[in-house]
Amino acid sequence: MRTFAIGDIHGGLKALIQLLNKLELKDGDSLIFMGDYVDGWSESAQVIQFLVELSQKFNCIFIKGNHDIWCEAWLRNGAVDPVWYMHGGKETIESYDPFSKNQKQEHLVFFENMNPYYIDNSNRLFLHAGFTSMHGVEKEVFQAVFYFDRTLWEMALTMDKRIETNSAIYPNRLKHYSEIYIGHTPTLNYGVEVPMHAINVWNIDTGAAFTGRLSAIDINSKTVFQSDALPSLYPNEKGRNK
Repeated sequence: MRTFAIGDIHGGLKALIQLLNKLELKDGDSLIFMGDYVDGWSESAQVIQFLVELSQKFNCIFIKGNHDIWCEAWLRNGAVDPVWYMHGGKETIESYDPFSKNQKQEHLVFFENMNPYYIDNSNRLFLHAGFTSMHGVEKEVFQAVFYFDRTLWEMALTMDKRIETNSAIYPNRLKHYSEIYIGHTPTLNYGVEVPMHAINVWNIDTGAAFTGRLSAIDINSKTVFQSDALPSLYPNEKGRNK
């Protein structure tokens, strides 16, 4: 039995299929998706449909991302957030053209059932962006940070690795979980094309929305799997590289 954390897909169905083929999934394997399934490449609605069907075959846990919140609102009441529209929402709306009202309703339920975070039996935390409460995600007052926060990752990146866990200056946020897995902040921002590790935080977003690849990591062995770079899979598109 293996468990894979999978980074932000952003409408790249071709990359998702390629990545899953590389994983060679077996019965009993689990998949934890880090959010942001939509917005970027041209197949956002098709990604959601694929994931709905995939969840019927494998144990899948779907974390909700900020782009998913925007898409969910649009599916529910037609609300188009202007920021969303400029950052992939337009392409996502267009991808839904061939989908029926009933299919859109099915997708809305899928979004509504996503998790803000997930904690496994080994006390590993999975969430899209981060959290700010020193007492852990269960005590977070402003849950929007689950989808938008970058301070958790920035803190982990800048920490002095010599600080011991029992030190008075070791961040309480990091003490609650054996490991923390996130997406949201592309590793391309740091010139890195593979998942990054800082303290006990793993960032799995390797920039599939842009010029990067879609990544998965076996959370036990830490083996990394990647698709081809998304622009090579969608040569006639620009994704969010506009």
